[in-house]
Amino acid sequence: MKEILKLSLKLFLVFMLVTSLQAVSPRQWELRSREDFLKGKFSGTSLSSDGVLSIGFRIEKIELPVEEFYLSIANGPDGSLYVGTGHGGRVYRIGRDRKAELYFQAAEMDVTCLAVDPKGILYVGTSPNGKIYKVTSKNKGEVFFDPQEKYLWDLLLTDKGNLLAAVGESAGVYEITPSGSGKMLFKARDNHILRLVLSRNGELLAGSGGRGQLYKVSLSGRVSVVFDSGYEEIRNIVQTREGYIYVSASGQPSRMVATVSTASETEPVRIDTEVSLVVSTSGAARVASETAPARAEKKPVGTVSGAVFEISPEGLSRKIWSSAEEMVYSLIPDSDRLQLLLGTGNQGRIYGLDTRGQFELLAQESSEQIFELYRLDNQILVLGNNPCFLGILQPGQNFSGEYLSPVLDARILSNWGRISWEAEFIPGSTVQVQSRSGNTAEPDETWSDWSPPYARPDEKILSPAGRYLQLKVNLKGQGGKALPRVQRVLVFYQQNNVAPEITRLEILPPNQVFIKPPEQDEAILGLDQASRESARKKDESDFYLTPKKGKRQGFRTLKWEASDENEDDLTASIYLRKEGETDWRLMQENLTDKVFSFDTRNFPDGTYWLKVEVTDLPSNPPGTEKKAEKTSPPVVIDNSLPVIKNLQVARTGERLEVSFTAEDAYSYIAEVKYLVKSDDWKLVFPVDGICDSRSENFKFNLKLPQASDNLLIIRVKDSFGNVGVYHHRF
Repeated sequence: MKEILKLSLKLFLVFMLVTSLQAVSPRQWELRSREDFLKGKFSGTSLSSDGVLSIGFRIEKIELPVEEFYLSIANGPDGSLYVGTGHGGRVYRIGRDRKAELYFQAAEMDVTCLAVDPKGILYVGTSPNGKIYKVTSKNKGEVFFDPQEKYLWDLLLTDKGNLLAAVGESAGVYEITPSGSGKMLFKARDNHILRLVLSRNGELLAGSGGRGQLYKVSLSGRVSVVFDSGYEEIRNIVQTREGYIYVSASGQPSRMVATVSTASETEPVRIDTEVSLVVSTSGAARVASETAPARAEKKPVGTVSGAVFEISPEGLSRKIWSSAEEMVYSLIPDSDRLQLLLGTGNQGRIYGLDTRGQFELLAQESSEQIFELYRLDNQILVLGNNPCFLGILQPGQNFSGEYLSPVLDARILSNWGRISWEAEFIPGSTVQVQSRSGNTAEPDETWSDWSPPYARPDEKILSPAGRYLQLKVNLKGQGGKALPRVQRVLVFYQQNNVAPEITRLEILPPNQVFIKPPEQDEAILGLDQASRESARKKDESDFYLTPKKGKRQGFRTLKWEASDENEDDLTASIYLRKEGETDWRLMQENLTDKVFSFDTRNFPDGTYWLKVEVTDLPSNPPGTEKKAEKTSPPVVIDNSLPVIKNLQVARTGERLEVSFTAEDAYSYIAEVKYLVKSDDWKLVFPVDGICDSRSENFKFNLKLPQASDNLLIIRVKDSFGNVGVYHHRF
């Protein structure tokens, strides 16, 4: 029995200790909306358009030789697949057995585009200072066409058997015959032509880099701008059977100039800008980069942005997707799901986007960029970079998946409460959540290990107290038949109470006060103390009137700023102590305004100190509150009038010679004026030329005005505004 009592006492003491540390109100952190979940990382999981977390699509990896980048992909009529690499200039062929072999080695660094004709002949476009190679079989290739351009970005075979080549840095499109002779089809006032697509009526659509424009070359050879995106690049073009065109744009907005001409009409006008085309190990390095002029505004290196636009057959455009953090590297139609598929970076995500602008996250890979989505028969191939991989997006879901939440920053050392979630628990599926905590913004080796799984909602979080918390949601299903769906994850936590801080304390000059603005709400007469807090609450839309400064003789004003990391409500108490005393006198308590004024005429002249004490008691139980205090610089109270001593006045004819000493007990002499009627007040300076002390000597001569009443009036003002007036008849 004694052991039970001892244990109960220990538990009670622990409870009291925790209660004293956790005096602030509990808080909650919630993942509920699509935007909330998108801040985390998905591994084998997906996110629906309405923000429901579930098991995602499976990407089956194909083993390939290790390379820095994969930059291009194409397929042959025999079902083989070709992949071009970056920084190695190699082309690999992948047979139906999924075995990769080195098929061609180019002299240039990057294989940026590939095309295969119906006979199985492979055309290889390289950069920089690249050429087009014609490869008839393994290791048998020769230069087919040299456009004398720095970059080759896309190759497209026409029904006539001609090859179209998109080039930069002098943007244009070449048309090359099967014999290898080529000519410039058109030249754009741009830096790069990045993508070529033949429309259903045989017209050529071309997306540019530099101005981010969509060009159309009609069957008659006329070139026009269909759409100006306002971004730097149009990287992808998709046209539907109904004639709608979808384009992906990326980069920073460029100048809105839509001038284009055929090659025979005029020379192009160079426009300097920056175009980001191929990512490298840094996630944002460029294969092609033009120096931007000083007038152009650029985002910091490493930042990305992108959008998808819909252009109607009539030429009307609208933005259906955009992101300030992700850019679209690849855009293809997915007729099976009646949507577009977006491969993005720099978070390695694949989205499904419908024409209404609703999107869902289908998959996320550890690679930073989904560089290319490529349809081969009934399969969708996925080309990723940083690190590079090639995979197949499988139509069926994974059997399990994991979601890693963004890091919760509680801002202060906190104790974790319970964790809860809302999910559809379909028979055969499970949802488990784990947690870990630490005190660094990025999880590292100093963080705790992952907790044991929480199998049921409303369990107590087992991770140690800390500032940061992260969750891992594990989902298991039965291959598309029983998929768990998580709609909401909720965490309760309580910050340790910390003391408020007085960040600023200011004494206003003597006699300066703040004038309270007129009440914006009707005041309740005779309101009891307990009801005043609720009566003070106003709608957030109420207009706030800033108080103005005014003058009130004898008043001093104290102003301060205070903050609380717990965001607790604060009140202040003001104390006063006179020089030579040891005790502080309470002047006012429970102040919510951060200003205090008092009439110094209620106090003897002398030197005083003011102290502000701030407490978070309104947001914490009594006995658990925290306080902070700050003492002001010395404050002089001076309400005595300045005096004149040793006044001497001598008249000689129409002139007066005047001398005296002006003194004040606590403040310096600020101003001295005299008056002899019927003249005006005249300012006079002391003998040393400046009023800067409590005692000043004055000596001056004046000429008496006509009709003088033989009365000299002297007015002395000290720095506190106290005025002494003295009369002398002569």
